[in-house]
Amino acid sequence: MSRAFTKEIDDAPPPPLEERTMSMAPNLVTKRGAAQIQSEIDRLDAAIADATGDQQAGLSRDLRYWSARRATMQVVEATEHPAAVAFGTQVSIKRGGRVTTLSIVGEDEADPATGHIAWTSPLANALLEAEVGEVVSLSAGGRDEAIEVLEIRGLAN
Repeated sequence: MSRAFTKEIDDAPPPPLEERTMSMAPNLVTKRGAAQIQSEIDRLDAAIADATGDQQAGLSRDLRYWSARRATMQVVEATEHPAAVAFGTQVSIKRGGRVTTLSIVGEDEADPATGHIAWTSPLANALLEAEVGEVVSLSAGGRDEAIEVLEIRGLAN
């Protein structure tokens, strides 16, 4: 096809990548979370050195995100023997007849598949400040669910 019939827009560079969205909540992290953030920054620094063009743009955007998260992180020390569910605790709960153990962690270190939930999640919010033996209510999907706190431990750092 002749260049005379192409649109100018076809020759335009791709639009820049949008910045990654950051939570407005305080950036609380465990020691483990702080190490994960630093590890991600180190990985991105190394990857940027070997990247070209579009790859480099995406990696640089991610590096800006993680650098900002490192700059705003507030490392919270774990309490060895917590009396209530709080940030940096591991809690065993009974929910829907099943016993589950969850760790309450920072937003960037959350991984629900491994039992690490963000302190800002609805489940963590329902559990915060609850003590062993207490039953809390979680409103989800238009219904209330009872959750019993069975055990609380401090996270190992």
